[in-house]
Amino acid sequence: MSTANNSSRTTVISDEPRRRPSSNKAVPLRRPGRWITAAVLVILLAWFVISAAGNEAYGWDTYRQYIFDTRIAVAAGHTILLTVLAMILGVVLGSIIAVLRMSPNGVLRGVSWLFLWVFRGTPVYVQLMFWGLLGSIYQVVNIGIAEIDMQDFLSNMFWLAVIGLGLNEAAYMAEIVRAGIQAVPEGQSEASKALGMTWWQNMRRTVLPQAMRIIIPPTGNELISMLKTTSLVIVVPYSGELFGKATDISNSIFQPVPLLLVAASWYLVITSVLMVGQHYLERYFSRGSSRQLTSRQLAAFTDAEGVPPRNISIKDDDSVTENNR
Repeated sequence: MSTANNSSRTTVISDEPRRRPSSNKAVPLRRPGRWITAAVLVILLAWFVISAAGNEAYGWDTYRQYIFDTRIAVAAGHTILLTVLAMILGVVLGSIIAVLRMSPNGVLRGVSWLFLWVFRGTPVYVQLMFWGLLGSIYQVVNIGIAEIDMQDFLSNMFWLAVIGLGLNEAAYMAEIVRAGIQAVPEGQSEASKALGMTWWQNMRRTVLPQAMRIIIPPTGNELISMLKTTSLVIVVPYSGELFGKATDISNSIFQPVPLLLVAASWYLVITSVLMVGQHYLERYFSRGSSRQLTSRQLAAFTDAEGVPPRNISIKDDDSVTENNR
């Protein structure tokens, strides 16, 4: 034990090593505002549910009568088919437009930019209405050597709805695909070329697997958005989908509110299934993008010099224990 005098202050320096605390317990901050806000929201939600359950204007008897109606179920199937076909057209055409956008050919870039300018710059409601009126504009198409009668094709409102939705979706998918491809570093393609891969092999084995991690999440959102956008095809007019059929039934019984609730319930169920599928698809394509660190790796990363901290020790089974020295 040694003592050092410094004027009127005495400092005692101990030769014993400083004892480290055996454990550090973090105490969370108290946030009563969060609990109060949550309680208020729960009370408001309970009040709304109880109030709606006892409100006869919702027509719950009619809702229960038509929620599993055969016409509604068939219309839901048409909605899913319309969504799938429009998305396939949008993804395929959007991928082509994305490639044209990155082409060194100025003409191809100009054509792709014009497509995006038209279909992203006008509302989808207006586009669908235009497709519905197309039959009154082009009854016959003259190609010089022959005339093609377009009335049969342009009278099929289902396919006009698919084309209208698909072309609009292609404009958005083109930018999503282009962003995903451009996010892959150029060094990846250069390494593939150095290994002797062709352009298609490079895209299939190197670029697209990495780009899919960026493409899949917004594409899933676009799919869910497409499902809800199908309710606008009633202006084509095509009324075989979910919202159109619910509207037809409500007009016949003069009860729009319960049939709107029926359509909303079906939309929620289908959307929930799509969200679950999107989750597993994203998890599949995100393999390799994150690492699960072992305790040894975690201990090494916590120290700036790459050495595990002195208050832990590594066992042979790669477990971390406290060193209570």
